[in-house]
Parts: sequence; structure tokens; C-alpha cells
Amino acid sequence: MSVADDLRCARDLLAHAERVVVFTGAGVSAESGVPTFRGPGGLWKSFRPEQLATPQAFARDPRLVWEWYGWRREIVAECRPNLAHVALGRWMLMREGVTLVTQNVDDLHERGAEDAARGLIREGRIGGGGEPAGGVRAAAARVAPIRLHGSLFHARCTRCGGERAHRDPIDAATAETLPRCACGGLLRPAVVWFGESLPEDALQAAFHAASEAAVCLVVGTTGAVHPAAGVVHETLGAGGAVIVVDPGETAYDDVAAVRLWGAAGELVPELLAAT
Repeated sequence: MSVADDLRCARDLLAHAERVVVFTGAGVSAESGVPTFRGPGGLWKSFRPEQLATPQAFARDPRLVWEWYGWRREIVAECRPNLAHVALGRWMLMREGVTLVTQNVDDLHERGAEDAARGLIREGRIGGGGEPAGGVRAAAARVAPIRLHGSLFHARCTRCGGERAHRDPIDAATAETLPRCACGGLLRPAVVWFGESLPEDALQAAFHAASEAAVCLVVGTTGAVHPAAGVVHETLGAGGAVIVVDPGETAYDDVAAVRLWGAAGELVPELLAAT
């Protein structure tokens, strides 16, 4: 089939699906300029991610780990949501029954949803509430993703276990200047490190949504990271269909009902525009 035929088939599947789960990975954020921090270009001060993103590394040198995460935050903060992020946000705000599950730790889905909400409020398609900025944030919060690997912009206390949003600049000059909880405990980035389990509540919510979905739309992930990759197989096991959008090969190509080859920023807006 042609690309136009594939798009038409994918749109038809989405249009007739009462419930949809969208499963995204690093590929969608890479189009916004977010580095993967892997491979030959992934070194930072001669360290690889596998050497820094571990509980052992944090216990040994929390200053070094926080310095790295502070640097990553600065990079991500300069990136902008691409057309795929905004199109997904707009689509979810305009229809019921869609759950977004992401492996990414950036905040581009949230910011993309805010951009989408801002546009929909201007168009009069959704209400803006009272104060405009508050209306945008509230709308975007309704379509917040399930995060399987945590968030760069959240921190968790190593003493009391409390977690909260954290966007303050990181001062890693000394151990005393590192982020602290109200209880006095040292905060750590609220991301899933190598050797750690995925958060059980997020994993259960993702698998539940996938098991109830008639369609799983996979965007920007090769399906190489487990157990997150099992989200797609939950939909398949329940008799649902899979649509894959990616420029390269993925582990889902052989089971996809529709395979769209190309960049998410180009194909996702086109795919969702008519659904």
C-alpha cells in the first residue's frame, strides 16, 4: 500500500476505537533535540549514563550525579515540543478514551499539551476557565502521561520517600548545597535508574490501559526496553491492533496492523488531523 493508504487505514482504526493507548519513547523527543545520552556522543566529563544513573553512583558521589542531572535539565529546558507532541496533546484534549504512556523523562508531552490547550482555548474549542494560564495548565493536566521511567523535573526524598515537582537550579558545589526535602533528607532525581524497578502504580496503570485499548499507537520507540515494551503486547493480547510510527525498525513491525515509516513530527499530525 501507499503511504496515503496506510494513513487512511490507521485513521480508520483510531476513529473506530473507543479506547486508545499511545506509547512513546526517545524517538519522539529526539526530534526536539533531546539527546539520548547514549552512544559515542553520550559522554559527559568522560562518564557514560550507565556509570551515573545508578543508586550506587548516587550513594558514592551525589554531587556528581546531581551535577549531571542539572546539566541534563538545562538542555531539556531549552528544547521545544515538536509537532508530534502538540498534535498528541490536541487530539487527547478533543476526544475521550486516550491514555498516553511514555518512557521519556523529559516534560515535552506536558508542554506540548499546554501549547495545544492554548490554541484550542483561542479557537473556542475548549473552555479556558478563569485566569488564562490556569486554564491552560488545568487542561494539560487532564491529559498528563503515565510516566514509566519517572521525570527529570521531579525529586524524591531519600529519607521520607516523598516526591514532588522540582525545577530549581541545581547547586552541586558542596554536599550542603544539594537539594533537600522539608524533612532535611537529601533529594534524588525521581527517575528510574539502572537496576531499579519501574514504579508499580505507573506500570499497573499502563498495562491496564493497554489491556482495554482497541488500538495501541506506538511512536518513537524500538521496543527494546523491558518491562515497558510489554505495554504493546497487552493490547495485542486483548485482541487490539497496533500502529507503529518510526523511521527505523522496531520490535513491533511484524505485529503492526499499520506500519508508518517516517518522523513522528511529520506523520503524527497528519495521522491525527482527521481522527
